[in-house]
Amino acid sequence: YPSEFLMQKLTEDNQIPVHLHVSVSLQYVAGLKGNDLVEFFHGNIAEVENEELRHLMWSSVLFYKTPNVEVMACVLLSTKAIYFLLDDSFIHADEHQSDFWNKENLDYDNSSFHLSCCFVLKLNDLQSVNVGLFDQYFRITGHSADHIVTCLTRDSYNTHTFIQQLMAVLSLLARTPSPEPVDKDFYSEFGRKMENYELIHSSRVKFIYPNEEEIGDLAFLVAEKMDGLTNLQSLNILLYVLGFQVNHVEGSAQNTSLLQPKTLILTSSDLFLFDEDYISYPLPEFAKEPPKRDKYQLADGRRIRDLDRVLMGYQTYPQALTFVFDDVQNQDLMQNLTLDHFGE
Repeated sequence: YPSEFLMQKLTEDNQIPVHLHVSVSLQYVAGLKGNDLVEFFHGNIAEVENEELRHLMWSSVLFYKTPNVEVMACVLLSTKAIYFLLDDSFIHADEHQSDFWNKENLDYDNSSFHLSCCFVLKLNDLQSVNVGLFDQYFRITGHSADHIVTCLTRDSYNTHTFIQQLMAVLSLLARTPSPEPVDKDFYSEFGRKMENYELIHSSRVKFIYPNEEEIGDLAFLVAEKMDGLTNLQSLNILLYVLGFQVNHVEGSAQNTSLLQPKTLILTSSDLFLFDEDYISYPLPEFAKEPPKRDKYQLADGRRIRDLDRVLMGYQTYPQALTFVFDDVQNQDLMQNLTLDHFGE
């Protein structure tokens, strides 16, 4: 252990997305390759001696206790746990959640080295995995509010790969099987599970996928925001993608831009940007009250007919798109001119 193929795969996956900035400590981790990466894992992260590193992924993450702070993390999957190696800036990003992280022995100012914080979710504590719409993100749920993390991969391939690796590792766990039903009918049992797109793994961890109702609810919400749309049946959501809205920072020393997470939804007639709550829904079993905000909050919406041009950058993935709209006070000029000219 480990095999040459796994070493090569870990090295290839150990790349920070180019559009996201991380601390010096995580840049060091991203520079490790092959055997150095495995030794780093066993020497600094692994909690037991005989666990194996199986998968590595860089992703933005959200914690249930700090739903407004999206932070970059190196996600390491082993045969015992999921480790989230976090940017040190996150530890003091939200002072109101000081009880979430133990800060007693952390001395930032006098430290001569760069600190990283590691959040550990043991596989034995894992209860369910909720996969987001179109595999753009997934939420891992443990037994308490402290053990709920959403990985915003913004990439269906990364989501699919991680879920497959997680299922493979969970298959190694020895758990007491749940009691079998008295009269087990294969067809009815299979149908019952798939009704809610819920797959119960042999380790008793639930993998929950979005069903058609979620798309329907989203279509209804979008229809409410569109003027004059009465027929919901004619509304088709053509594209749902998690991205960033780019806001350039004026007066900064460097030509920096602020990336604000947004959900882009394209229909046949409109383009919408939503602020989406990726961590609170569906409600965890221990939640005593609904979240403080709705799952989708409209940030901006424009008609496709008002789209004048789309500007594309020449950089490699991720691609930057600029949408230029030619709408004046959201007024339909042709309609108004017609009314004025022909009277009633």
